[in-house]
Amino acid sequence: MTGPSKTPVFLQRASYRQRRLRDGAKLVPFLGIILWLIPLAWQNEGAGERVGSWGVLYVFGVWVLLIVLAAALSSRLRSDASISDQGTSEE
Repeated sequence: MTGPSKTPVFLQRASYRQRRLRDGAKLVPFLGIILWLIPLAWQNEGAGERVGSWGVLYVFGVWVLLIVLAAALSSRLRSDASISDQGTSEE
């Protein structure tokens, strides 16, 4: 019975980067939930008012930020996939 190999694991940069981008894309919804829960912790002077106009602006600002972040990650994933597809088609 032989033990585990002592050789280092080699990962190609393109596939490693693409995996990390996919992981980042999977974390975007959780980041959005955490950022959207922040206004619930804000305390205002009014007893019945929890989120004021700044809270609404914050929620829509986070929404726009998430859209931009998802679009950027999507375009990077798409461009990395086309590069890796071109590399495999030449073989």
